[in-house]
Amino acid sequence: MALLDVKDLSVTFATPEGTVNAVNGVTFALDKGETLGIVGESGSGKSQLSFAIMGLLAKNGTATGSVIFDGKEILNAPPKVIGPIRAMKIAMIFQDPMTSLNPYMRVADQMAEVLTHHKGMAKAEAVTEAVRMLDAVKIPDAKGRVHLYPHEFSGGMRQRVMIAMSLLGRPELLIADEPTTALDVTVQAQIMKLLSELQRDFGMATILITHDLGVVAGFCEDVLVLYGGQVMEKSPVEPLFQMPAHPYSKGLLKAIPRVDQEGDELDSIPGSPPNMTNAPKGCPFAPRCDYVRDDCRERLNPLTQFAPDRWRACNRTLEEIA
Repeated sequence: MALLDVKDLSVTFATPEGTVNAVNGVTFALDKGETLGIVGESGSGKSQLSFAIMGLLAKNGTATGSVIFDGKEILNAPPKVIGPIRAMKIAMIFQDPMTSLNPYMRVADQMAEVLTHHKGMAKAEAVTEAVRMLDAVKIPDAKGRVHLYPHEFSGGMRQRVMIAMSLLGRPELLIADEPTTALDVTVQAQIMKLLSELQRDFGMATILITHDLGVVAGFCEDVLVLYGGQVMEKSPVEPLFQMPAHPYSKGLLKAIPRVDQEGDELDSIPGSPPNMTNAPKGCPFAPRCDYVRDDCRERLNPLTQFAPDRWRACNRTLEEIA
């Protein structure tokens, strides 16, 4: 039995301009200890997918489908059910640690609060555990720095604090939503190496949400490519890099800078993501696709398996898009 089993998950938002179809029928499963990358441009539905799993959608959001975690249905579960799971079994690292940490509370108090509230620890014991976790994420002088405020840490160190907080409950599943977006390249590499080591040490399943397939290549086993709230391709990482099976995946790969190629300009996908208030009738990528035909605009392509462990939503042949 999979640790996380997501079936036909859809998310909509009611807005004054109309209904926004943010996520449309996403299905995937994740076993214990596995790593899954979810990639796509901004607006592709990556974050809203994770918020639906965590029960953190905005008030105007509605989620349908099924999310089974450790054998229990948790989609739209009441706070008394999802609260303990979210605190101890599923953890999430958000994009910007400065907005996720309380600027008015010392790090020791914020971390200890998790343990005193959910595990019933005494304050002194909780602070000791917080120091131990800050050591685990390689923060120098953790015993002294645990009593600092968030603004007294650098961006990379704040992200390490967020990771440490997320691991306090020894979660079975960690969702990392663009964990390196605001960091420079060197710190990004350090954070991803740290996450990889922590996953190995703690045995967690991990979902990495990112727009960067290059990050996925060094961290994940499988990848889910989202566009317009829909799955364009599902694949193990290595085969996708060797032979992308969807024009969108191919476009994302071409946009990755390469040290073995010269040139001043990076490849990019022309056009913009679709307006999901007025979702396209056919394939959402059709207006930007180099291989588009009339039937692509008229019919939504189902996700179809074409090789072991590989699926794609495209009616062009592999030879046509090679």
